[in-house]
Parts: sequence; structure tokens; C-alpha cells
Amino acid sequence: MALSQQRQGKNQQNLFLENELTPRYAVANEVMQLFAPSNSLVSTEANMAVKTDALVDDFVNAIHTNSEIEFNALLETFVDSQVPINPANFDNYLEYLANNVVNHSIHTSSPRFIGHMTSALPCFVRPLAKLMTAMNQNVVKIETAKAFSPYERQALAMMHRLIYNFSNEFYREHVQNSQSTLGILVSGGTAANIIALWCARNKSLGAKNNFPGVEKAGLAAALDYYGYQGAVVIGSELMHYSFEKAADLLGIGTHGLIKIPTNINNQVDLSALRQAIADCQAKNLHIIAIAGVAGTTDSGNIDSLSDIADIAQAANVHFHVDAAWGGPLIFSEQHRQKLIGIERADSVTIDGHKQLYLPMGIGMVFTREPQLASSIEKNASYTMRKNSFDLGKRALEGSRPGMVLFLHAGLHLIGLKGYEFLIDAGIEKTQYMAARIATMPEFELLSQPDINLLLYRYIPESLRELAAKNELTEIDNHQINIFNERLQKTQRQVGRTFISRTTKTITCLEKETSVTALRAVIANPLTTQDDIDAVLNDQIQIALDLSTSDSLEANHTNYV
Repeated sequence: MALSQQRQGKNQQNLFLENELTPRYAVANEVMQLFAPSNSLVSTEANMAVKTDALVDDFVNAIHTNSEIEFNALLETFVDSQVPINPANFDNYLEYLANNVVNHSIHTSSPRFIGHMTSALPCFVRPLAKLMTAMNQNVVKIETAKAFSPYERQALAMMHRLIYNFSNEFYREHVQNSQSTLGILVSGGTAANIIALWCARNKSLGAKNNFPGVEKAGLAAALDYYGYQGAVVIGSELMHYSFEKAADLLGIGTHGLIKIPTNINNQVDLSALRQAIADCQAKNLHIIAIAGVAGTTDSGNIDSLSDIADIAQAANVHFHVDAAWGGPLIFSEQHRQKLIGIERADSVTIDGHKQLYLPMGIGMVFTREPQLASSIEKNASYTMRKNSFDLGKRALEGSRPGMVLFLHAGLHLIGLKGYEFLIDAGIEKTQYMAARIATMPEFELLSQPDINLLLYRYIPESLRELAAKNELTEIDNHQINIFNERLQKTQRQVGRTFISRTTKTITCLEKETSVTALRAVIANPLTTQDDIDAVLNDQIQIALDLSTSDSLEANHTNYV
């Protein structure tokens, strides 16, 4: 019988091969080979893997950050909108990918790509990515993620413990309690911030007496029932733009997002924050949440979280901390004190694809109170039933992959001390870069780094003496802004090194002015002091080239 079944299997496997002269069956045969088991005679997976691995190795080992192709020229490669009629040959498609996509993609793992919050990944990510893709678990419910569901809860509890450090009894009670939620894994910090404010809104405007709550009745009815004239969220003017998305989606509008000025250290002004709360209370506006920032996207600065916690507690308002960037300082004994007060937050956002060195698509929101997320719970008869273990019932997203595999692996394969080393090393290298810039006449350091983001700018030679005396006029700063923008764009186009840019307010001649700043993010473990020197020297060379070009152009114009 076993032999008969084996022959039957081979016959089914060769069904399409026997009819290869028929176009329909020829296509079917090619498609079925794409689904053949890896140990099958018709499997092409091994051949694909060898060739793809070679392409990957070439890409991740590159030093240059970019190709020199103009973006508009690249656009012309992707204008055909017709789907191919027949299946393509994999080798041909891989060659197409190599020539048109891979060769012109940004080398975010390059040690000289130090301008964005994206860097090299640990070597375990690639084999685990293959495992995760092959398993294809859907973590929306246990029927498609039987082991991944408790596995995810465990990883989130480990992070929760680093933030809040509750008792052993607390974690024994809540880690695998289906009615408790210590954290929610999402696609990124944006979704995490939205969920945190969603929870805050629904809890503060929940069901009461005969009123069904904002979840069912809507925001207008909830505000009317509770006697408010409107609703707001309050936070620093340097809040991430995801808060604007959250304000829009939660129905308060971006006008309901009150942005508080910051001080010279890019921290929220506490006096202005207190005044804004008092003003909202006087206007009978419901404050959904007060947001603190632990690592601003622009400059990496951290709000005084402990003071904000006091203010939020006094106002009886939900306190959320966006620690998407700076949150991993919880791993560092040396730098953790910069986050004092985070343990008092009602909710915290952390991004795995930033300083946890995990691939894109991993964000987390943690809740101090295990039942907070029940305020956003949704159920369905075919999935996510009310008393089930299904993780999707308390989340913004539905179907999603088992990205927790990377988080769980990182916590074990890098570990507490490994992450501490990575965090400390990144800050040390940023301090080195700041010290180098301070000694170089070509540059001006715009602020001392809090963690591992750094703002500075290039000063053209003709304006350096005035800059050193802090006597630059508004016109001078405007010229410097234009030059720094050109410098950054040219550096990006040339592709040897990369620094991003932003804007910063500084004081010149006793007047505040907005300047274009070069923005370094020193998070790549592969970046050395030599790489940092190479980036700065590259900028000096590009600046000289630009100045020479300007001079030649001016002389030509005068001659004409």
C-alpha cells in the first residue's frame, strides 16, 4: 500500500510534466514547482537560495552608501504597469532585481551611513527571517499561531519588566493570562503611539451608567455626556509626526494636538506645560493624554519624564512616553538614569527596528496596567472570541507575521549585557564625533548630544570668523542654510557617505533663528572612529568642490 501511495504521489507530481506541450499545463507545471517541498525532485528553492545569498552578501558588505544614479532616471525603470502573461525565469528575475533594485538601494548597513535610525542587523536575522517566512504564522489568533502567541507574550513581558520592574508575583500572574495585556507588538512606533492614545481615550471616556462609552457612541456623544467642550492631547513641539496621525484618527483633529515649546536642551518647557493644562481645564477641554518624549527624532533629547509624570498625576491624566528611539537605554546601567520617570508612564512605545537592532516591522506599546488594553478589545464570531487567548483582539492590526521571533531572539542572543554594550558604544562614538567637530574650524556643533544623535553644520570659510564670535546676521545664516542643504544633497547623491539634515532654532545676535542642521545618528555597531572621520572629511571635500564650482561659475559670469 505504501508503494502504491508513493507511485500515486509521483504520478500527481508528474501530472503537469506529461502535458507540457499544452500551454495551460506548461504554466501550471511552472507554478506548481514554486510550491514544491524543498526536498522534492522538482524543487528549485536550493538553487534560488544560493544565488540570492550571493547577492545579499555583496549588498550588506558594501562601504559606499548609495549608487550615483539620479532618482528621476531610476523612476524610468519602473513605468511599465502590465503584469507579465507567463511566469518568468527566476534567474532572469534575480538579474533584474540586482540591476534595477539592489544595485540602487541604500546601504543602510554601511558603517558610513550615519544619518538615519536604520543600521546593520545581527547575523541571526537572515536565517531566522527564512524560518519565519517558511512557517508563515499569523499571530492574530492561536488557530494560526499556537506556539507563537505565548512566545510573543513572553518576549513582551521581558521588555515590560525592564521598563516597570514589578514583582515576580505580578509577572507570574499576568505573563500568560489571556485577560491581561502587558504589551502589544505592532508594525512600528507610529502604530504603537496610536494604540496608546486610543487606549487612553477609550478608558477616560468609557461606559458609565447607561452611557455605552466612546467606543460605541463616538467622540461627540462621549464629550457631550461627560460635559466637555472638546478633547486634546498635549506634548512637546518635538513630538513625532505620528501624534498628528493619532489625533486625526481619534477624532480630535490636529488642532486638538497642543504642542508645547521646548527649552534650549530640546526638552518640553514644564512651566508652559502646566499652563497649557490649566488653560484646557479652564476651557473645559478633556485631556486624553500628556506625552513625554524619550529621544526626539531630530536630536535625541529626552524630556524630564519624572517631572511630566508628576504633572500628569496631579491632573489625573494618562501619561504616555514615546521612547521609540531612546527606550533601549533601559539596558544600560550608565545611561538608564536619563529615563527616570518612564516607570511611572501609563504606556510606553519602543521600536525594535531602531536600537534593538531588529528588522523593520517591529514596534511595541507597553501598558503599566494589565487591563488597560481591554478598552480597545474587539471580537468576532470566527476569530478573536471574547475569552480567547487570541492576541488580535487587543490590537490595531489584524493579520500579521511572527516578527516576535526576532525580538525574542535578540533578547536571548544579544542579551542584557550585549544590548548594554551596543547602547554605551553608540553614545561613546557620538561623543567622539562631537569632540572632533568642536576642534574643526569647518564645522559648528549646534548642541551637545544627550545620547547618540548629533546636530552640527558646515560654515563656509568666509563666515567662520563671524560664526566664532556669534555675530552671524539673518542673511548670513540664510546663506549657510542654503550651503548646508546643497552639501547634504550632494553627499547623498555622490554616495560615499551619508548624513541626514533637519532644522534647529538657535540664538544669533540675541535673536532666535531657524538653521539647517546636519544630523548624525551613530547607531551602527560597525561604525568606527575612522568611519566618523571619513564622513567629516568627505563633507569637507564636497564643500570645497561646491565652493570651487561656485567660484568658477561666478568668474565665468563676470567674464561673459
